[in-house]
Amino acid sequence: MLPSLRRSRLLLPGLFALALLATRATCAETGTGTLRVVSFNVRTSGAKDGENAWPKRRDFFFAEVARLAPDLIGFQEVREDQHDAIVARMPEHAFVGVARDDGKRKGEWSLIGFRRERFENLGGGDFWLSETPEIAGSKSWDAALTRICTWVRLRDRVTRRTFVYANTHFDHKGVVAREKAADVIATRVRELARDEPLILTGDFNVNEDTQAYAVIAKPQGAEAAWLIDSYREVHPQRAPDEASFHAFKGTRVGSRIDFIFHSRELKATGSTIERTASPTGRYPSDHYAVTADLRWTK
Repeated sequence: MLPSLRRSRLLLPGLFALALLATRATCAETGTGTLRVVSFNVRTSGAKDGENAWPKRRDFFFAEVARLAPDLIGFQEVREDQHDAIVARMPEHAFVGVARDDGKRKGEWSLIGFRRERFENLGGGDFWLSETPEIAGSKSWDAALTRICTWVRLRDRVTRRTFVYANTHFDHKGVVAREKAADVIATRVRELARDEPLILTGDFNVNEDTQAYAVIAKPQGAEAAWLIDSYREVHPQRAPDEASFHAFKGTRVGSRIDFIFHSRELKATGSTIERTASPTGRYPSDHYAVTADLRWTK
């Protein structure tokens, strides 16, 4: 090998490291930087799904999550065994949240994950979507099941921006419960975030035509949206094939019920409904994962 070529190869790793540091420094100075956010209903392992049962799709599920490479991820319908598998198989992420039935490990999590190297955990907690949000396992109105919202305050080490990230799952039957849950979310998350940026993800079990959606994205009498629907920001024209729930059938026709919302300190530069199937035609869940690439505004 020629000496000059050998020296070039030796210099490449160092040059790459310097370039990476320079990029991070620039992001920190300008306050910009992209966050890849994912919301994914995992489909509870307690369901009797036959060929689509959790043990039969678990490996493909984790392969799909790895492919999506989230900086922030909100899972819904996470049971105890799924929680432990997620924590074990995603070591690059830290996780926060409790199970909804007892505030410990009974029932389902609305689990939040964030990249350890990128974010610093400044504290967080959980509240219930009920008339008594501080009481673990509480349920109100016409809700069929107990529902929870998990939140965390994070500092982005790349940009040094601090923000609140919340993740939730609305009731699948109670219309009143969903509307009231939206009120609880709007009140509690506003209080938690104060003047800080906010990201809210979840399976809301509503579409854009409902009052529950309006509370979050189109408050009555407000001059502008409280939170911005990232997918609609990127795809302003509503289409007939936007279903995010497909019941393991690969359905596309319909409306989204899984959303990634964000405050105005962020702008969505990309947003997708991920419809990846395995070579055998199986899906990682009965919901499609939804993604948003969010960039800090200056």
